[in-house]
Amino acid sequence: MGGSAPAFALEVRGIDKSFGPVHANRDINLQVKAGSIHGIIGENGAGKSTLMNILYGMYQADRGEILIGGEPVRITSSAVAIRSGIGMVHQHFMLVAPFTVLENVMLGAEKDFLLKASVSATRALIERMGRDYGLAVDPDAKVEDLPVGLQQRVEIVKALRGGARILILDEPTGVLTPQETEGFFQILRALRDEGVTILLITHKLQEIMALTDQVSVMRRGEMVAHRATAETSREELAELMVGRKVLLNVERPEIAPGAPALRVSGLRNRDREGVERLKGLDFEIRAGELLAVAGVSGNGQTELLDVLAGIAAPSAGKIEIGNAVVDAEHPRNPAEMRALGLSHVPEDRHHRGLILPFDGEENCILGFQDGEAAGAGFAIDKAHVAARAARHVEEFDVRPPTAKLRAAQYSGGNQQKLVLAREIDAAPKVLLVGQPTRGVDIGAIEFIYQRLMRLKAAGCAILLVSVELEEVLSLADRILVMSNGEQTGLIDRKDADERSLGLMMAGVTAEGKAA
Repeated sequence: MGGSAPAFALEVRGIDKSFGPVHANRDINLQVKAGSIHGIIGENGAGKSTLMNILYGMYQADRGEILIGGEPVRITSSAVAIRSGIGMVHQHFMLVAPFTVLENVMLGAEKDFLLKASVSATRALIERMGRDYGLAVDPDAKVEDLPVGLQQRVEIVKALRGGARILILDEPTGVLTPQETEGFFQILRALRDEGVTILLITHKLQEIMALTDQVSVMRRGEMVAHRATAETSREELAELMVGRKVLLNVERPEIAPGAPALRVSGLRNRDREGVERLKGLDFEIRAGELLAVAGVSGNGQTELLDVLAGIAAPSAGKIEIGNAVVDAEHPRNPAEMRALGLSHVPEDRHHRGLILPFDGEENCILGFQDGEAAGAGFAIDKAHVAARAARHVEEFDVRPPTAKLRAAQYSGGNQQKLVLAREIDAAPKVLLVGQPTRGVDIGAIEFIYQRLMRLKAAGCAILLVSVELEEVLSLADRILVMSNGEQTGLIDRKDADERSLGLMMAGVTAEGKAA
């Protein structure tokens, strides 16, 4: 093909896709400049994933056209997408954990029966990717032994192995420390500078502003705006995503904390296999204080919430709440912890917070069905429960505004509101909140933050677990950092920044020592 290279690596014209009555993509048009980083943002259900899956051949559009390098292509499968020069790194890694890096990269691209030539070619590819793009990783290391940052490098090498010139990344930084994220950004910039075109799907507006050249906004299945990143702002992008102005800065009530509501001393926990998951935690939370727990997912935060909520028992140490002591000899179950004034919004609302086939009314008393929440009599008072659920729906702006739907029929943000409403309505002295905005729209995030701040102002002690450092720094009074089940730091928010927290998340203690 003669002449100059086309200006656009990828064009999408009039893409339409429906799933039954759901119109997921409506007449989508998109132009992505060659050798650029292009962000795609939008609320849950905006149609981002549907569009990316069409580009990668996992879905076929009902109507519309895709052009790569100016030439129309019909992408009928992921194999066709790869042959067309498109690679994709999914939000959840798709690696075979017991295999080596080399085996994972080679998998599916073997060229000879005895594999000798394939092994040699794959090893050379991994070395070249490390040299040219900063994607250095040991080809002989087992994937299960690698930290998540290096596992992500393996995914990118796999995506690029066939010579892909367009790379789709779906929420790529959710499991990275700030230091790993910055290193990852450097890799993406190096890829861009070498002519690779990158499509970045993320809900983190600070990443869009820091990394992308252009950004496109989707809302309710439509493409509603395209902006040069240098000519927009987080506030404008948030408004475009939601369709109204969104308060991005949290108004934190400045109140003097009261007496300690929860004390943890020398807390340890072993799982069923005898592996120690919590290693001697010490902290307290006072009335009217929000203590945030920061750390890369999988470093003991889930076990901490489970032990505090009564789902698991301490193996050593103790928990003091009010006048009660919980330890290995005196464990308490979740119902008993609730009776002590503790409420729990779990990290995984689908498996711990809701029963998805139950309707909103039934879920509004889940865990409280033996108390006043279910009515004054011996049997559940359905009228009382319905009135309680209707109040939750109104006060927490649940959409659609009914508690008659099955929990599975609400969006993620509205499911989270149902759980929050139930737990906050108990007027807890202590509230445990795990990943409060995971998978939640930006409009719902604003609402959730406001409710947490209102609860804090009323004197509730809040322990919040989040992998989002921006969230931690926005909401916390103090920050507890965890790495590999250990407490690597406990500092005031005013003394914290992303760099210092990132080091502690990586296992370097606040004193600068490796944990």
